[in-house]
Amino acid sequence: MQLRYIYPLALIIAFVMFITEGDVIFRGKVKNVYVYTPQYKYISPHVTISPYDEKFREAADTLGWDWKFIAAIAFTESRFDSTAVSGVGACGVMQVMPATLRGFGVPDSLHMDTRSNIMAAAGLLGSLDHLYRRIGDFNERSNFILASYNAGAGHIGDAMNLAEKHGRPRYVWHQNVDSFLVLKSLPEFYTDSVCRNGSFNDWKQTLSFVKKVKRSWKRFNILQERYNDSISRLLANDTTIRIRR
Repeated sequence: MQLRYIYPLALIIAFVMFITEGDVIFRGKVKNVYVYTPQYKYISPHVTISPYDEKFREAADTLGWDWKFIAAIAFTESRFDSTAVSGVGACGVMQVMPATLRGFGVPDSLHMDTRSNIMAAAGLLGSLDHLYRRIGDFNERSNFILASYNAGAGHIGDAMNLAEKHGRPRYVWHQNVDSFLVLKSLPEFYTDSVCRNGSFNDWKQTLSFVKKVKRSWKRFNILQERYNDSISRLLANDTTIRIRR
Protein backbone atom coordinates (compact mmCIF):
# COMPACT_ATOMS: atom_id res chain seq x y z
CA MET A 1 0.00 0.00 0.00
CA GLN A 2 1.31 3.37 -0.91
CA LEU A 3 2.09 5.70 1.95
CA ARG A 4 -0.19 8.40 0.60
CA TYR A 5 -3.23 6.18 1.42
CA ILE A 6 -2.14 5.29 4.97
CA TYR A 7 -2.88 8.66 6.57
CA PRO A 8 -6.49 9.02 5.26
CA LEU A 9 -7.18 5.36 6.16
CA ALA A 10 -5.92 5.94 9.69
CA LEU A 11 -8.24 8.94 10.05
CA ILE A 12 -11.23 6.90 8.91
CA ILE A 13 -10.43 4.08 11.38
CA ALA A 14 -10.01 6.56 14.23
CA PHE A 15 -13.33 8.23 13.43
CA VAL A 16 -15.20 4.90 13.32
CA MET A 17 -13.66 3.83 16.62
CA PHE A 18 -14.61 7.17 18.18
CA ILE A 19 -18.33 7.02 17.30
CA THR A 20 -18.67 3.30 18.07
CA GLU A 21 -16.20 3.14 20.98
CA GLY A 22 -14.36 0.49 18.94
CA ASP A 23 -17.18 -2.04 19.31
CA VAL A 24 -17.87 -2.53 15.63
CA ILE A 25 -14.27 -3.25 14.74
CA PHE A 26 -12.94 -5.03 17.82
CA ARG A 27 -15.93 -6.64 19.53
CA GLY A 28 -18.52 -6.94 16.83
CA LYS A 29 -21.95 -5.29 16.82
CA VAL A 30 -23.06 -3.86 20.17
CA LYS A 31 -26.39 -5.21 21.44
CA ASN A 32 -28.93 -3.80 23.94
CA VAL A 33 -27.58 -0.26 23.89
CA TYR A 34 -30.30 2.40 23.89
CA VAL A 35 -30.01 6.09 23.27
CA TYR A 36 -32.12 7.96 25.88
CA THR A 37 -34.30 10.67 24.44
CA PRO A 38 -36.41 12.48 27.06
CA GLN A 39 -40.11 12.34 26.24
CA TYR A 40 -41.78 15.24 28.02
CA LYS A 41 -45.49 14.85 28.65
CA TYR A 42 -47.27 18.16 29.06
CA ILE A 43 -50.41 18.23 31.16
CA SER A 44 -52.64 21.06 32.33
CA PRO A 45 -52.59 22.11 35.99
CA HIS A 46 -56.35 22.65 35.72
CA VAL A 47 -59.12 20.10 35.84
CA THR A 48 -61.33 20.13 32.75
CA ILE A 49 -64.84 21.33 33.57
CA SER A 50 -66.25 22.60 30.26
CA PRO A 51 -65.28 23.44 26.67
CA TYR A 52 -64.91 27.07 27.77
CA ASP A 53 -62.46 26.72 30.65
CA GLU A 54 -59.81 28.91 29.00
CA LYS A 55 -62.35 31.71 28.60
CA PHE A 56 -63.51 31.35 32.20
CA ARG A 57 -59.90 31.63 33.35
CA GLU A 58 -59.36 34.69 31.17
CA ALA A 59 -62.45 36.34 32.66
CA ALA A 60 -61.49 35.35 36.20
CA ASP A 61 -58.03 36.87 35.73
CA THR A 62 -59.61 40.27 35.11
CA LEU A 63 -61.31 40.00 38.52
CA GLY A 64 -58.65 38.17 40.51
CA TRP A 65 -61.16 35.38 41.20
CA ASP A 66 -61.14 31.61 41.14
CA TRP A 67 -62.10 30.70 37.58
CA LYS A 68 -64.22 27.81 38.84
CA PHE A 69 -66.58 30.31 40.46
CA ILE A 70 -67.42 31.77 37.04
CA ALA A 71 -67.68 28.26 35.61
CA ALA A 72 -70.17 27.43 38.38
CA ILE A 73 -72.31 30.43 37.39
CA ALA A 74 -72.29 29.32 33.74
CA PHE A 75 -73.16 25.74 34.67
CA THR A 76 -76.08 26.89 36.82
CA GLU A 77 -77.30 29.37 34.23
CA SER A 78 -77.06 27.33 31.02
CA ARG A 79 -75.37 23.97 31.67
CA PHE A 80 -72.60 25.38 29.44
CA ASP A 81 -74.99 25.77 26.51
CA SER A 82 -73.72 28.74 24.50
CA THR A 83 -76.90 28.76 22.39
CA ALA A 84 -79.31 29.06 25.32
CA VAL A 85 -81.89 31.86 25.32
CA SER A 86 -84.27 32.32 28.25
CA GLY A 87 -87.91 33.34 28.13
CA VAL A 88 -86.98 36.90 29.11
CA GLY A 89 -84.20 37.16 26.53
CA ALA A 90 -81.10 36.36 28.60
CA CYS A 91 -78.68 34.69 26.23
CA GLY A 92 -75.50 32.69 25.92
CA VAL A 93 -73.53 30.54 28.29
CA MET A 94 -73.73 33.18 31.05
CA GLN A 95 -77.37 34.12 30.35
CA VAL A 96 -76.67 37.84 30.09
CA MET A 97 -79.46 40.24 29.18
CA PRO A 98 -79.07 42.01 25.80
CA ALA A 99 -79.16 45.44 27.45
CA THR A 100 -76.29 44.42 29.73
CA LEU A 101 -74.28 43.12 26.79
CA ARG A 102 -74.78 46.39 24.94
CA GLY A 103 -73.81 48.27 28.08
CA PHE A 104 -70.46 46.51 28.03
CA GLY A 105 -69.91 47.30 24.37
CA VAL A 106 -70.95 43.98 22.86
CA PRO A 107 -72.79 44.49 19.53
CA ASP A 108 -75.95 42.52 18.85
CA SER A 109 -74.11 40.31 16.35
CA LEU A 110 -71.82 39.02 19.14
CA HIS A 111 -74.36 38.44 21.90
CA MET A 112 -74.09 34.68 21.41
CA ASP A 113 -70.33 34.72 20.96
CA THR A 114 -68.99 32.76 23.91
CA ARG A 115 -65.98 34.90 24.74
CA SER A 116 -67.93 38.15 24.40
CA ASN A 117 -70.72 36.72 26.54
CA ILE A 118 -68.35 35.56 29.28
CA MET A 119 -66.31 38.76 29.33
CA ALA A 120 -69.46 40.90 29.54
CA ALA A 121 -70.63 38.74 32.44
CA ALA A 122 -67.23 39.29 34.08
CA GLY A 123 -67.74 43.04 33.69
CA LEU A 124 -71.12 42.80 35.41
CA LEU A 125 -69.70 40.60 38.18
CA GLY A 126 -66.87 43.07 38.68
CA SER A 127 -69.29 45.97 39.09
CA LEU A 128 -71.28 43.96 41.64
CA ASP A 129 -68.09 43.06 43.45
CA HIS A 130 -67.32 46.76 43.74
CA LEU A 131 -70.87 47.51 44.89
CA TYR A 132 -70.49 45.12 47.83
CA ARG A 133 -66.85 45.92 48.52
CA ARG A 134 -67.61 46.66 52.19
CA ILE A 135 -68.18 42.93 52.73
CA GLY A 136 -64.62 41.80 53.32
CA ASP A 137 -65.11 38.03 53.17
CA PHE A 138 -65.57 36.89 49.58
CA ASN A 139 -67.62 33.87 50.57
CA GLU A 140 -70.17 36.22 52.15
CA ARG A 141 -69.84 38.91 49.48
CA SER A 142 -70.41 36.34 46.75
CA ASN A 143 -73.90 35.64 48.11
CA PHE A 144 -74.88 39.25 47.38
CA ILE A 145 -73.09 39.21 44.02
CA LEU A 146 -74.90 36.07 42.91
CA ALA A 147 -78.29 37.23 44.15
CA SER A 148 -77.85 40.54 42.31
CA TYR A 149 -76.66 38.74 39.16
CA ASN A 150 -79.91 36.79 39.21
CA ALA A 151 -82.46 39.28 40.55
CA GLY A 152 -80.86 42.65 39.95
CA ALA A 153 -79.02 44.79 42.47
CA GLY A 154 -82.10 46.97 43.05
CA HIS A 155 -84.13 44.22 44.71
CA ILE A 156 -81.18 43.08 46.78
CA GLY A 157 -80.58 46.66 47.87
CA ASP A 158 -84.22 46.90 48.98
CA ALA A 159 -83.85 43.73 51.04
CA MET A 160 -80.70 45.12 52.64
CA ASN A 161 -82.52 48.35 53.51
CA LEU A 162 -85.40 46.39 55.04
CA ALA A 163 -82.99 44.32 57.11
CA GLU A 164 -81.29 47.43 58.43
CA LYS A 165 -84.61 49.13 59.20
CA HIS A 166 -85.68 46.15 61.28
CA GLY A 167 -82.46 46.14 63.28
CA ARG A 168 -80.68 43.40 61.35
CA PRO A 169 -77.22 43.62 59.71
CA ARG A 170 -77.40 44.64 56.06
CA TYR A 171 -74.27 42.75 55.06
CA VAL A 172 -75.24 39.24 56.24
CA TRP A 173 -77.05 37.07 53.72
CA HIS A 174 -78.24 33.80 55.29
CA GLN A 175 -81.32 34.03 57.51
CA ASN A 176 -81.11 37.78 57.24
CA VAL A 177 -81.12 39.70 53.94
CA ASP A 178 -82.37 36.59 52.13
CA SER A 179 -85.37 36.53 54.49
CA PHE A 180 -86.25 40.13 53.68
CA LEU A 181 -85.95 39.38 49.98
CA VAL A 182 -88.72 36.83 50.52
CA LEU A 183 -90.79 39.44 52.37
CA LYS A 184 -90.52 41.79 49.39
CA SER A 185 -93.33 39.78 47.84
CA LEU A 186 -95.71 41.20 50.48
CA PRO A 187 -97.30 44.66 50.09
CA GLU A 188 -96.54 45.75 53.63
CA PHE A 189 -92.84 45.34 52.87
CA TYR A 190 -92.37 46.29 49.22
CA THR A 191 -94.40 49.46 49.76
CA ASP A 192 -92.10 50.52 52.59
CA SER A 193 -90.35 53.83 51.94
CA VAL A 194 -86.91 52.11 52.00
CA CYS A 195 -87.90 50.00 48.98
CA ARG A 196 -87.49 51.62 45.59
CA ASN A 197 -87.99 48.71 43.20
CA GLY A 198 -91.47 47.41 43.96
CA SER A 199 -92.51 43.84 44.64
CA PHE A 200 -90.34 40.81 44.04
CA ASN A 201 -91.99 37.44 43.51
CA ASP A 202 -89.11 35.42 42.06
CA TRP A 203 -87.33 35.03 45.39
CA LYS A 204 -87.42 31.22 45.22
CA GLN A 205 -85.44 31.25 41.99
CA THR A 206 -82.90 33.72 43.37
CA LEU A 207 -82.32 31.86 46.65
CA SER A 208 -82.02 28.60 44.72
CA PHE A 209 -79.57 30.18 42.26
CA VAL A 210 -77.23 31.32 45.04
CA LYS A 211 -77.25 27.87 46.63
CA LYS A 212 -76.75 26.01 43.34
CA VAL A 213 -73.80 28.14 42.25
CA LYS A 214 -72.12 27.74 45.64
CA ARG A 215 -72.71 23.99 45.53
CA SER A 216 -71.30 23.68 42.00
CA TRP A 217 -68.30 25.84 42.95
CA LYS A 218 -67.58 23.54 45.89
CA ARG A 219 -67.94 20.46 43.67
CA PHE A 220 -65.59 21.91 41.03
CA ASN A 221 -63.00 22.65 43.72
CA ILE A 222 -63.23 19.06 44.95
CA LEU A 223 -62.66 17.86 41.38
CA GLN A 224 -59.61 20.15 41.15
CA GLU A 225 -58.21 18.73 44.41
CA ARG A 226 -58.62 15.17 43.16
CA TYR A 227 -56.99 16.14 39.88
CA ASN A 228 -54.09 17.71 41.77
CA ASP A 229 -53.64 14.49 43.73
CA SER A 230 -53.50 12.46 40.52
CA ILE A 231 -50.94 14.86 39.04
CA SER A 232 -48.82 14.57 42.19
CA ARG A 233 -48.80 10.79 41.83
CA LEU A 234 -47.80 11.07 38.17
CA LEU A 235 -44.96 13.42 39.01
CA ALA A 236 -43.75 11.06 41.71
CA ASN A 237 -43.59 8.20 39.20
CA ASP A 238 -42.35 10.01 36.11
CA THR A 239 -39.83 12.85 36.32
CA THR A 240 -40.21 13.60 32.59
CA ILE A 241 -43.71 15.06 33.05
CA ARG A 242 -43.95 18.80 32.70
CA ILE A 243 -46.93 20.87 33.79
CA ARG A 244 -48.27 23.34 31.24
CA ARG A 245 -48.83 26.72 32.91
